[in-house]
Amino acid sequence: QVQLVESGGGLVQAGGSLRLSCAASGSTFTSMGWYRQAPGNRRDLVAAITSGGSTNYAASVKGRFTISRDNDKNTVSLQMNSLKPEDTAVYYCWGRATLSGTYLGQGTQVAVSS
Repeated sequence: QVQLVESGGGLVQAGGSLRLSCAASGSTFTSMGWYRQAPGNRRDLVAAITSGGSTNYAASVKGRFTISRDNDKNTVSLQMNSLKPEDTAVYYCWGRATLSGTYLGQGTQVAVSS
């Protein structure tokens, strides 16, 4: 059974930092990343990273967020700096399995107060 389990969300003041982590099990993944969804909005890709280390960021977070992964531990992390109130959302860990299928975690809440 494939599982993605997020941790590290919480409440932070604007300008602060948070680090999200995701532990994957049941599969290896060619790509992993993070989506987010704010109330009333669609779920959007925040950042992604391939097994080779190539990264992709949404324009709104570029320069503030950094994605990283540990292929041996099957984990992916998102370091979020200079947080803004508009970063408030539920953040979901995502993975494209090596064999087939894409998977999403249960989500972790990030709230940024002004």
